[in-house]
Amino acid sequence: MPSFVIVEKCDGCKALDKTACQYICPNDLMVLEPEQKKAYNQEPDQCWECYNCVKICPQQAIEVRHYADIMPLGSSTFPLRGTDSIMWTIKFRDQKTMKRFKFPIRTTPEGSIDCFKGKTMPTADDLKKPGLYTGPARTE
Repeated sequence: MPSFVIVEKCDGCKALDKTACQYICPNDLMVLEPEQKKAYNQEPDQCWECYNCVKICPQQAIEVRHYADIMPLGSSTFPLRGTDSIMWTIKFRDQKTMKRFKFPIRTTPEGSIDCFKGKTMPTADDLKKPGLYTGPARTE
């Protein structure tokens, strides 16, 4: 099921230039309605259900309902993101039963990874060569 915004909770990220959900959506589906200052999914059929918008929303105003074969009908999933972990709360359709799962979101401190370590910066000619920049050196 595609993501949807609970308009009562959405504050449009305090009407910044771009809301958090707009910034994170890999398919550019989330937009800010200019008059009400509320975000919404402009193309629900194109939603990948990646949960990026759900996880980043500071007001927990975005929800994705699961398919019936994965979760009981009427259940909801809510993430609570911390600096080092994310707590998922599954609320079942009886609205009383809840389960919580905590997962780490990082295994290294933020900013500690040097992705270019041991590599030289590519040149324009390198882009024309086959292979991947981070892959093993090609021997011809």
